[in-house]
Amino acid sequence: MAKAIDYARALNCPRLHLMAGLAPAGAERAALRGVYEANIAWAAAQARDIQFLIEPINTRDIPGFFLNRQDEAHEIVQRIGAPNLKVQMDLYHCQIVEGDLAKKLDAYLPTGRVGHLQIAGVPERHEPDIGEVNYRYLFERIDALGYTGVIGAEYRPKGATSAGLGWFQPYKRT
Repeated sequence: MAKAIDYARALNCPRLHLMAGLAPAGAERAALRGVYEANIAWAAAQARDIQFLIEPINTRDIPGFFLNRQDEAHEIVQRIGAPNLKVQMDLYHCQIVEGDLAKKLDAYLPTGRVGHLQIAGVPERHEPDIGEVNYRYLFERIDALGYTGVIGAEYRPKGATSAGLGWFQPYKRT
């Protein structure tokens, strides 16, 4: 963690992603949660100038991943109470696990606990304009909710990366 913090500061990187990792088979979830929460609380206390992010990830892409749901991630952030600990709300993972993205945005963006939004096409994690999610509608909702943070696109290009960047053109602001 110390090395990651040093690198983040050297690179002027304002955020670090703290991955929950895989839950060992047969382990008691409550015990794992205690260790996880203690670890992320400790990390957040080490560098108040860096925003630490936790991210629920679906178990279809990463079977056994410990943190899977928005409600759980937001409860953890709220329980720890560190001002520099937030949720990385990946709408791809959220759609697969929970669905109802518009209502999830309505519930969680106003809390101030979302430090980063991420998008991709569902269900294959291709470009955001491929699949079942209407990002144009969600972007309008995100704007209406007053979110001014970063929205990242993390996806597997269907073809060449450069050819797959056209999805972004309708959303460019000048």
